Amino acid sequence: MRARLVTTALAAALLAGCQGLPSGSTPEILDDPMASAPPITQGLDAQGLSTLLIAELAGQRGDFERAANGYLRAAERYESPALAERATLAARYADDPALLLRAAERWRQLAPDAEAPARLLAGLALQRGDWQASLEQRLALAARNGQGDLVAFAETAIEQGAPLPPLIARLRQYLDDDTGPGEPAEAILALALLEAANDESRRAEARLAALAETHPELPALWLARARIALQDERLNDARNAAQRGLTLAPNDSRFILLLAQAQLRSGDIESAEAHLDTLIERHPEAPSLRLALARLYLEEGYNAPARRLLLPLIDSEPAPTLAYLLLGTIAADQGNVDNALLYYRQVPPGDGFIESRLRAARALVEADRLLDARDFLHIERLRHPEMASELIAMEIGLLDEQDLESAAMALLNRQIRQNPDDTQLRFMRAMRLYDMGNLAGMERDLRHIIEREPDNAMALNALGYTLADRTERYQEALELIQRAHRLEPESPAILDSLGWVYHKLGDDRRALPYLRKAYASQQDQEIAAHLAEVLWRLERRDEARALIAEAIARFDERPLIDDLLERIPALAPRTDETISP
Repeated sequence: MRARLVTTALAAALLAGCQGLPSGSTPEILDDPMASAPPITQGLDAQGLSTLLIAELAGQRGDFERAANGYLRAAERYESPALAERATLAARYADDPALLLRAAERWRQLAPDAEAPARLLAGLALQRGDWQASLEQRLALAARNGQGDLVAFAETAIEQGAPLPPLIARLRQYLDDDTGPGEPAEAILALALLEAANDESRRAEARLAALAETHPELPALWLARARIALQDERLNDARNAAQRGLTLAPNDSRFILLLAQAQLRSGDIESAEAHLDTLIERHPEAPSLRLALARLYLEEGYNAPARRLLLPLIDSEPAPTLAYLLLGTIAADQGNVDNALLYYRQVPPGDGFIESRLRAARALVEADRLLDARDFLHIERLRHPEMASELIAMEIGLLDEQDLESAAMALLNRQIRQNPDDTQLRFMRAMRLYDMGNLAGMERDLRHIIEREPDNAMALNALGYTLADRTERYQEALELIQRAHRLEPESPAILDSLGWVYHKLGDDRRALPYLRKAYASQQDQEIAAHLAEVLWRLERRDEARALIAEAIARFDERPLIDDLLERIPALAPRTDETISP
């Protein structure tokens, strides 16, 4: 970050200062003639200039948090969108999500018609799982200039398992708005995709058919129709829509993929291969394309053409990890487990290492070779000692899946005796002891970790939360959680623990801001239950019920919410309340 923002201001200030200096002998010291002058309300005064200088120098030194805070103070003082933008830029490098959100929101307030802060806020909301807030930002953009990326948003929401009904309801409201959203095509397409994913394909198709009457030359329309038809196994309709889209956008490979997928499901393997080979010919030096097409073949149950695409990749240097994983999967599906192991063991430490060994071990277990699976993992620990803890955890998980919890615990105890200071294994055993109701054993393991690693925030928080939630040692719990909070002040889990221990201490007012911040950063049913209970105790009953209604809509599994409703039945949302995250 270069010191450009204040260069002109500095030059002007210095020039003015030089011109104002008296010449000759030292002047007589007089009372300050500006003492009774009115404050400066425009331009840079001494405090404003100091704030900007400190921010600029902090940015040059890499202290982006201090730089962002300085620019943000200056932006608020002078109501400057440019300074708010600069604060946001610095905050993006500060690794402080809360600061980045605050800067972006201030930028948005100062420049309500600017596209960049709205897009940034939409992305930040998506990162923290707040789908509704992200959609609102995108709808504001769409209403203004039609560029809300609503279709991409809908696809991401579907892929990541977002709660769809609230998003569908909001898009319907947007399209029904009397003021009119401008060009509604993208919103219609996004809504149709969400409806189809929500088992409302008939309504989605009717919506797209109506759009085809007004926008027949829109490629995205035929892309959506092909996807929905394929989802509903209307293979002829899917092929026709894909071919129509390919006519409109012959260079759009997505239509070729959809067409080939429909052909594969119809059993027309030759036509599908011809189309997919066309893509390979277009992009001969694109290994990622070969991998994607191989996965498509595998998803449709065609191993041979997938293997044909993958084999050339393992002769490259370096060979893609995914190629080994997929070839191992093909061999395992064909019953050749030992051949599968050869592929899986080619994956080096790094991305894909753990997954490859897990797939290998599972393949052996599924072939009723549990002892071979354990031997395989033991050998892998010897070959890769730096991955020993992860491989032990994998073996323990496999034993648990086979209902061999005693063998899993015996393995864990044996490994800890051999490696008493292995933090990962100690923490794993602590969590197992917690699940078994052995709080004393859990505490011993966590305190062992904390003694060796006083700054282990995860262990501090785990022990502090357990003491707060399962015992009455609240003051001790508070001290542990406060230590964790000083180490990781933005951690949602630690913020939740801090709020919860204050609640246990009877200080709900102090607990509330921590729980609010935790839930804003991470939408989690446990945090929602804690926040709702504190709101209820503070007599904020409507707000608490609204949060419970949101949680019921958002979370399919919500044991702590259900437990809270058993304890406080009056928290249940009224039947006339709208449930939307």
